[in-house]
Order: sequence, then C-alpha cells, then structure tokens
Amino acid sequence: MPRFNRPLLRALSVFVLSSGMAAVAAPAGAQQSGEVILDARCSSCHDRLADGRISRIGEIRKTPEGWDMNIARMIIMHGVEITSEERGALVKHLSDTQGLAPSETRDWRYILERRSGVFEDIPDEDLGVMCARCHSYARTALQRRDEAEWVKHAHFHQGQWPTTEYQALGRDRNWWELASTQVPKRLGELYPLQSEAWDNWKARAAPDLSGSWRVIGNRPGKGAFQGVAVLAGKGNDAYGVKMFLFYADGSKANGEGEAILYTGYEWRASVTLDGEDTLQVMAVSAGGGEMSGRWFLEDPDSIGGDIVLARAGKGAAARIMAVFPPHIRIGETATLTLHGVGLGGDIDLGSDVSVDRIVSRSSDIIVVEATASGSPGARTVVAGAAQGPDALMVYDKVDSIRVEPAYTIARVGGGAIAPVPAQFEAVAFMDGPDGVPGNDDDVRIGVMPAQWTVGNHGDFAAALDDAKFAGAITQTGLFEPAVAGPNPARPFSTNNAGDLAITASVDVGGQSLQGTAQLIVTVQRWNDPPIR
Repeated sequence: MPRFNRPLLRALSVFVLSSGMAAVAAPAGAQQSGEVILDARCSSCHDRLADGRISRIGEIRKTPEGWDMNIARMIIMHGVEITSEERGALVKHLSDTQGLAPSETRDWRYILERRSGVFEDIPDEDLGVMCARCHSYARTALQRRDEAEWVKHAHFHQGQWPTTEYQALGRDRNWWELASTQVPKRLGELYPLQSEAWDNWKARAAPDLSGSWRVIGNRPGKGAFQGVAVLAGKGNDAYGVKMFLFYADGSKANGEGEAILYTGYEWRASVTLDGEDTLQVMAVSAGGGEMSGRWFLEDPDSIGGDIVLARAGKGAAARIMAVFPPHIRIGETATLTLHGVGLGGDIDLGSDVSVDRIVSRSSDIIVVEATASGSPGARTVVAGAAQGPDALMVYDKVDSIRVEPAYTIARVGGGAIAPVPAQFEAVAFMDGPDGVPGNDDDVRIGVMPAQWTVGNHGDFAAALDDAKFAGAITQTGLFEPAVAGPNPARPFSTNNAGDLAITASVDVGGQSLQGTAQLIVTVQRWNDPPIR
C-alpha cells in the first residue's frame, strides 16, 4: 500500500509529501471550500440522507488523522482522483464539522502524538481482542458512530480482510457473530455519534492563536529547552510558525514552518529546526492560552519529547512553566532557572528553600542561587503573580533509578526502510511512604546523567546472543538498531532482531545505582498509517 500518510503528518502525524493534506501547506480550502468539494466529489457515490447528511460520511466523527485515512482509502481502493489541495480542504472541513471534542480524545492522544511504550487501558477485554489485535485500541476509540454504523464498519472489515476470523484470536470464537452483534452494540454505547461534549464544543469559535508564545520542552538524550514561538495567522486557521529555542546545555535550535488548527483545538505543525524536519501534535486549551503535546522528528518519529506553549505578551496570564533543573538536594546550594510568563514580584521557592541570590531576572526568565533544607517533597514556585505548582522537587537521597520507557520497540532497517531507533532516559526516584522502591507512591526526582549498556534479556536472548547483533547504544541513551539482514553469522536467525536489556548506571554521591528496561528489536514496518 502506498505510504499515503506523510503529508498529513507534516500536518498531522506522518504522511507522504506527495499526497497532500496540506495541513501545513495552506488550507487549500482558501480557493474552494471543503463543503463544496465534499458535495462535488463524494455525493456521486454517497447518497443524501433525509436530514441532508451524506450517507456514511455524515454518520461518523473522527480526528484529522482519521479523516485523512478515510480519503486515502477512497483514493487507493476506489480510484478517487483528488488534488492535495482538495484533500487538505476536505480534512479541514470534516474535522471542524464532524470531529471529536477535547474530552473525547483526551485518553487516547498518545497514538496521535506517536508516543512509544504505551500500554493501552482498554475498557473491555473482549474489545481488546476484537479490535486491538490488528491495530491500536486508540484507533477504535478515536471514532464516533451509532450502533448501525458500527455494524457497517464490521461488514467493511470482513469484506476488506476476509481472513480476519480465521487468524489467531479470531478462529477460537464465533468471530463474525460477535463482530456483527455484540461489538457494534458495545462500541455504540462507548463511542456514540451524538454526544453532549461534541454538541457543546462544535458551537465554539476557533481561537486566534496569532502572537508570541513561550515554549518549554525536552529532547530526551539532550535535555530541556525553552524559547519563543511567533505565530502569524494566514486565514482559515492556518499559521506561519517561527521558533527560537535554547537548550539548557547552551545550544540553540531555530527555524520556521507552518501549522493548521483543526476542530478549534487540534494543532498540527511542521517546523524545520536547525536542519531537522519536526512535527508537532498538540491540543489547545479551552481558553486558547496554552497548548501542549509532543514534538517529534518527521522520520524517525520515535525521537521527540513533550512540549508546552503558553501565550506571552500583553494581557497573557502570569505563570511559571518550568524550573531548570527541576530538583535540588537538601543541604546543597544550586543555580535554578525559572521560566515562564509575567515573572514579576517576590520570588518564593517553597518551604525551606531559600533564595540566596538573584543572579538575573526578566519577565520571562529568573536565575537564582538557592539552598534547600527541611523535608523532601514537591514545592510550588512563585514569582509575583506567577505560580508553578510542584515545579521544584526537593530530595534528600536517590533510592532507585528507572529507565524510561520501561518497555519499548526499535526496528531494524535496510534498503528503502530506515531503522527506527529508541531513546532512553535514566530517572531518579525517592521511595514513597511505604519505603519500598518500584511502587506507584515513589517520588520522581528527575532525569540524571548515566552510563549505558546493552545486554541480553532472558535466557533465550542469551542463547542467541541478541546483544551482539541487534544494535548498539550511545552514551546519550540512544539505541541504534542494526540492519535487517540476512546475517549469516547468526546461528538460528536470518536477521538482527533481538530481546535486549538496556541498563543505565547513575553515580549518586559515589554510589552506582542501576535501572533496566526491556527493548524488543523487531522487523521493519512497511505500512505506517497516521493512526497505528
């Protein structure tokens, strides 16, 4: 199947440059509206319903990524001819008029943001088997249909992939009976077409995001960054983007790009920063004063991190967005940098953390020398009217190290398919009230520098010596997979897949603490839709 998704994730998640949803290229609807295109291009095959909606199309709601996948399927399976500009206008129109409210996407945004190592919390075990053995469950949960339309969706699956009921986890049950009766009923209850959340949300006007924004984010393996983004409106919810970023290690990353706002809150941007093509998938807050989500490299999207933007300038709400570093040890003096908006007035770092000296200050950045005493725990940081709840962690010792993500996947590469690396971080924790490490009550201190090693995970991996063949890790925590193969040096395998243990060793006051994660190095991904 063609890689139709690249252009939509230049604006959405990941899609082909030639295919077009120009979420980042000018909402093509500037020349012709999506509504006109929908009527002209789609109604020849989709009948008009009695209430004026177009059959099937008017009976579902989806994210921008979901709508782009629909259009790609029409192109691939039904020979629909459509320009990139028309495709972009259609996705914009459908996302705005038949999208999902923020509360409907909140629990499933990890799949839109391309977050790795997520274990899905599926509300129904049977749905996990029926819906999530071929793709993520989030892909199902990011759609809305009534029961009758979910039945049609089941028929589509059976017609398009007729072997589904004979595959593993299909042939051990009366698959079609479940898929055509019980599953549509349950999905119709969980994810109905009509919802109060959507009725309330769709009545809102999209906010104007033009202006200056403060930026806080991180790049695992490199560190935290802060800076400024300037957004220039182009009409029809399209924006030009300029970013000026500064890492805590002193390096910079500046660049520009384009973005589109879908559904009044779904921000999708493509920005070239210091020569790297990056994408942003964020949700804008209801008041339009903040957006947050994940940025990542266009390829590979496994490299990326969290990002938050807050309005700056006249009339912007005062806030502390971050403290670099976000932790201080009891009995020690450290230099702390407060980042935010409207940082005026007196500075308070929380109980038992004294401000010894103000090194420098502006309305966006304050640098102080501080000393911590008292008991460990999170502190609310204040600078005049600006507050940052739990922005600073005070700790007395490091009890354990965890590697994040604790479990994830990398993919071998070769030929036309590049390898997919995995990025790890070593995170320090204090034991929680129960005094037992590894529990949910443990207190997260923050990322620490580490020494990284790769080993075999389990006896079978050791027998095949996976660690020798599957790839290597750098001292920034970046695992780089080997080429796919074939590899005649491997005794029982033709490729370089493996089951690995990734270990971080952190020096804490002369004591070495270790944490380990599991990494599966597996085969290449040939089809990569916007929603996996």
